[in-house]
Amino acid sequence: MQRDFKLHVNGQVHAVATDEDRPLLDVLREDLGLTGTKYGCGEGECGACTVLIDRSAVRSCVTAVGSVGDKEIKTIEGLAHNGELHPAQRAFIEKQGLQCGNCVPGQILSAVALLDRKKNPSRKEIIEAMEGNICRCCNYANILASIEHAVKSQEHLAGGSNANR
Repeated sequence: MQRDFKLHVNGQVHAVATDEDRPLLDVLREDLGLTGTKYGCGEGECGACTVLIDRSAVRSCVTAVGSVGDKEIKTIEGLAHNGELHPAQRAFIEKQGLQCGNCVPGQILSAVALLDRKKNPSRKEIIEAMEGNICRCCNYANILASIEHAVKSQEHLAGGSNANR
């Protein structure tokens, strides 16, 4: 049975009429045209569908739209600010963290969630946080280098501070 939902996505409110059990991934891609969020496994295991819900990384393929409520959803399309790429997006470009691109939106959003929680994570903490994101191309070395570069970029933007939240 369809219900009306108001989804807060990338700073805008979108009215959607859909079944409350429908995956958020499908609503984002099919109803809102936000195709940056990718379908991977459909089981929440690969991380390709990762979005941020209230700044936490969430697998949108296994998240029912009815469970989102008034929470803020951020997709890869909403990550740039005032035309400027997020440091993680820039780092993935600069350090070649993308190959085929299928996993990249989920990788970047998982990295952003980590960097929101901890400004200067160790290599081990990065690896642990990214463990659930699978790259079919096995580009893990460049993904790790990209995230480490994003950490340094954030430190530079913050005036050299490496304090954790």
